[in-house]
Amino acid sequence: MGVVRKGLGCNMKKILDMLTEEMQQAFAAAGYEGTLGRVTISNRPDLCEYQCNGAMAGAKQYKKAPIMIANDVAEKLADSKVFKEAVAVAPGFLNLKVSEEFLLEYTQGMRADKKFGMDMPENPKKIIVDYGGPNVAKALHVGHLRSAIIGESVKRIARFAGHEVIGDIHLGDWGQPMGLIIHELQLRYPDLPYFDESFTGEYPEEAPVTIAELEEIYPTASGKSKENPEYKEKAMEATFKLQSGVRGHRALWNHIIKVSVADLKRNYDNLNVEFDLWKGESDAHDVIPGMVKYMKDGGYAYISDGALVVDVKEETDTKEIPPCMILKSDGAALYNTTDLATIQMRMEEYQPDKMIYLTDKRQDLYFEQVFRCAKKTKLVKPETELFHIGFGTMNGKDGKPYKTRQGGVPRLENLIAEINEEMLRKIKENSETKGYAVDEEEAAKTAKIVGLAAIKYGDLSNQPAKDYVFDVDRFTSFEGDTGPYVLYTIVRIKSILGKYAEQGGDVNAASLQSVQNDSEKALVMELAKFNSIMEAAYEECAPNKICAYIYDLANQFNRFYHETPILNEEDAVKKEGWIALLALTRDVLETCIDILGFDAPERM
Repeated sequence: MGVVRKGLGCNMKKILDMLTEEMQQAFAAAGYEGTLGRVTISNRPDLCEYQCNGAMAGAKQYKKAPIMIANDVAEKLADSKVFKEAVAVAPGFLNLKVSEEFLLEYTQGMRADKKFGMDMPENPKKIIVDYGGPNVAKALHVGHLRSAIIGESVKRIARFAGHEVIGDIHLGDWGQPMGLIIHELQLRYPDLPYFDESFTGEYPEEAPVTIAELEEIYPTASGKSKENPEYKEKAMEATFKLQSGVRGHRALWNHIIKVSVADLKRNYDNLNVEFDLWKGESDAHDVIPGMVKYMKDGGYAYISDGALVVDVKEETDTKEIPPCMILKSDGAALYNTTDLATIQMRMEEYQPDKMIYLTDKRQDLYFEQVFRCAKKTKLVKPETELFHIGFGTMNGKDGKPYKTRQGGVPRLENLIAEINEEMLRKIKENSETKGYAVDEEEAAKTAKIVGLAAIKYGDLSNQPAKDYVFDVDRFTSFEGDTGPYVLYTIVRIKSILGKYAEQGGDVNAASLQSVQNDSEKALVMELAKFNSIMEAAYEECAPNKICAYIYDLANQFNRFYHETPILNEEDAVKKEGWIALLALTRDVLETCIDILGFDAPERM
């Protein structure tokens, strides 16, 4: 049975689809409806590897006992090259075991392809992923972690699936916080040329403020505005001047953006998160007046209690969906306005087929309103997909949102440092237990790589919408369902492959041989699930599916490793086959962790 077209870039069917095809042919050959032959993974792995319950479904249609239908089908599978065993059991199940030869051919096809045979789309989509969303002039804190981590992985999953993907950070850089900072700077440094409206010269190239000062200025200004109405009024006036294009305010704002973005890039680099676009709310500002006019002229928007709104409720709604407000009664724009103008801008500039937004799940209703408004007002095409991934909260062990020991919201870089320190301690402890000295510099570098895996895997292994407990001790453990455990497995494989090369073997030239034992077969079957997992992760925007897969794959490898004397095997052909299997396992695991947004070190 031909599985693949050899060579780079070949597409392979998912293994479950191939098993189903074989079963459908058997049903048809036995005189039954082929569609009854759907194969699923066994829910009783102690009895069989796969199963088919089609005979149960066909009993009524053919007025026959299910076991009779199952026996007829099993008979047709007697010479199957796909199934080595197809047994009919009462009351009519088909218990299936896959042939080792079929599995071997399938995995040979995986190894021959750079994407392990994953099916590439005939018409790739253009997708914009809107994630990160920090405010400028503020330090990144733990509340920014999930959007960055999940968004980065969703972007990488879609790219791996063959689509053109653009990641946009969508900065908060235009609202009242900017006015607060500018007003506070004017009070502190009234002699700066930015506040002299008669100044016509060139403004300084150097920013008059550092990121550390900005991070102190914003909360100070925010606190003052809550207590002092006059201060708040002046800050609003500064916001108006900025948005109206007053030259000095714009120049100062450009400095604030530049200083903030440099710091944000440094922080996101530490998380291995990269954005293609660094656009912000400010980029949509000039689009808003035209969009508002279009909505009014098109009869979409109307005045309600002084505000300009668009009705977005639908007849099928079971709950109240309020109108989408476009302008407040004082004529001011809102987040809705900016987000809709951004959608219009993206359609004009990029014509995306899909836009994915990542924010806290408490914004579900907000995005429902915005998306409906964009569809109703025809800012997007009818077929354009607008999708919101609402994520849960990262909590401490007390079940409440994660805080420092002092009770504040931890800065992101402090959280990363805490994880890295704990990881370094464990790496040193591990080396002492095993009786070898560790190079301080290398250990710190390794701790950083493994620490990032601990943070990212700890987050991504949960369903995005669920809250989860950020447990430093558990996340940094080398055992159990953790990032360090997966990395430890990869490092173990690399070590074996390295020793094989030292013995004079060529890892790249090694080819897969026959499947020898149960643990080897279980590992091969786990590898063969790759395409199904990646497709589901893309369709559902679910990095957690990849985490679950690599944890299972790591477990199957470790079982195989403990049961198989790989490097001590005297039969050179058998050893070569195992080495090829290890190389494929390493490649699949490293591809998966790259898609999740972290790497593996050479040693641990």
